[in-house]
Amino acid sequence: MQQEANAPTVSVEPLAAFAGPDLHDLCDAADAAIADGGGFGWLAVPPRDAMQSYWRGVLLVPERELFVARLDGTICGSAQLLRPSKSNEAGAAVGALTTFFLAPWARGHGLAARLVLAVERRARALGLGVMQLDVRETQKRAIEVYEQLGYRRWGTNPRYALVEGQWLVGHYYCKDLTGLEAA
Repeated sequence: MQQEANAPTVSVEPLAAFAGPDLHDLCDAADAAIADGGGFGWLAVPPRDAMQSYWRGVLLVPERELFVARLDGTICGSAQLLRPSKSNEAGAAVGALTTFFLAPWARGHGLAARLVLAVERRARALGLGVMQLDVRETQKRAIEVYEQLGYRRWGTNPRYALVEGQWLVGHYYCKDLTGLEAA
């Protein structure tokens, strides 16, 4: 398929180290997502040094793998694969998808699904058989993406997150990565 001359370049890739403007771009994209209400835990944009420390820390955790989406080379979103610790033998085949977001200015290019699918591919390559995640009910677009990709809601928590003095509902999802569930 030939790309239109003015179509943006989109990509999704694992990120093991920051190069050039990567850290700055990732912080900017996260700030924009948080300000738009999709803050993967944050309710307000934190100071830049806190955000930078968070992302640097992600790269230091052996059980975490960071995936980034790029729009015309600029990081515009992320997702993380959280693998079980080596001491969790009972949960050794279960991974978690976390910290999934796209900056509002980068939506509409198919990057959300591509991010989730990249995490799933890596999970399968590591021998994980199930992916799980949780999400606030207010994050409607993320829920749509998960459900379109075959994630099944298995539970709901009516007191999942406290936002501006109000409890928000949260949902729990899982997906069989082995293909056995559908069979």
